[in-house]
Amino acid sequence: MRNKLFTLVTALSLPILTFAEDKLDSGDTAWMMISTALVLLMTPAGLALFYAGMTRSRNALNTFTMVMGAFVLAFLVWIVAGYSIAFGTNESEHIQNFIGNFSNMMLSGTKWTDLSGTYPTYVFIAFQGTFAAITVAIASGSVIGRMKFSTWMVIVALWGLIVYAPIAHMVWGGDGALLFDDGALDFAGGTVVHMNGGLAGLIFAILVGKRRGYPRIILKPFSIIFTAVGAALLWFGWYGFNAGSAFGANAIAGVALLTTTVATSVAGLTWLIIEWIIYKKPTLLGLASGIVSGLVAITPAAGFVSINGSIIIGFVGALIGFFGVVGLKKRLGYDDSLDAFGIHFLAGLWGALATGVLALSDKDLLWDGPLKEHGDRVGQFIVQIKSVIIVGGWTLIGTVLVYFIASALTGGARVDEETEEIGLDESIHGERGFNL
Repeated sequence: MRNKLFTLVTALSLPILTFAEDKLDSGDTAWMMISTALVLLMTPAGLALFYAGMTRSRNALNTFTMVMGAFVLAFLVWIVAGYSIAFGTNESEHIQNFIGNFSNMMLSGTKWTDLSGTYPTYVFIAFQGTFAAITVAIASGSVIGRMKFSTWMVIVALWGLIVYAPIAHMVWGGDGALLFDDGALDFAGGTVVHMNGGLAGLIFAILVGKRRGYPRIILKPFSIIFTAVGAALLWFGWYGFNAGSAFGANAIAGVALLTTTVATSVAGLTWLIIEWIIYKKPTLLGLASGIVSGLVAITPAAGFVSINGSIIIGFVGALIGFFGVVGLKKRLGYDDSLDAFGIHFLAGLWGALATGVLALSDKDLLWDGPLKEHGDRVGQFIVQIKSVIIVGGWTLIGTVLVYFIASALTGGARVDEETEEIGLDESIHGERGFNL
């Protein structure tokens, strides 16, 4: 099966770049394999450390296990059926709007010699599988410390098929896919990954209920150093996430690499300064949170915007992330344990909408720009609004459905009071991560 995203990126790259379509290029192949490894690093190392450091010590091992467990299961679900649903082509025009088909289950019909443009289709499948895996892992941050591990693993399996794969198809699935045909822009996963995972996390958090004592008891992170190291690894892996979404070692990859670095630096500094002004103390946790907010915000726009655009996206992304974590959560009273909604959903939403405003047109580039109808910025912004509404609606309905199915299958999603008080490390896993 051909990589349909390659068609879009190729169209945005000509005439600066010359691609030999369906001809193996060793440079592109090497870059895409490296990018896959970088994105893989983001979940069981980067995200796991980032989340684990923000939990209480008695739940740190459980946090790590939920993230790593989500990755390995979600990736296998992607191989079994997720890839086919996301990138298959359905004969029914109406069904093709929302999902592909099931003909490529277990990669049936896909040969190791098949190419997605200039690199093997097997590499594309693995690359996209790491995206599927990190998306559901992001949602785990909202329910840390109070959800059964058995329930979580059932959620991971179902959510990848019911929520993630159809959304990936609608946005990235090629001709006939609902939002792809509309011209929705999502370079590397602002809507597909971050809005999707962040909103799912909030829904899970509301349905499973608040942690015992929250917000009366202050639940402080046990290792901000862990969180900072996790943020650094996420940033490192994000170059595979964003620059890898150029699908080759080409000029667009270079654009995405630089805009990612600029936006992230601006966002990290912005969050740090905001805290310094308001609380009179610049914190490492704030700096790490700002970095991740910037990474999330630039993701949908990385290959589409100028350096000036990336500065704006990073700056506003930090403001929105800070408001979501510090203000919105307190005002609305939900218990999003590690702020997956505040950072991933809100910053991802901003990035998706900002892409419609800041994406370069063909007047600014030497190739046809990504804007709908050659520079129709208003039209493109409307398309972006439509995409976030449809993605948000599908995530909401699908996530609620998945939660109740998983809860019913596992005898309830919430751990009992004793388990929560002892800590999930020992009570669920029989292990202690830290003697603190």
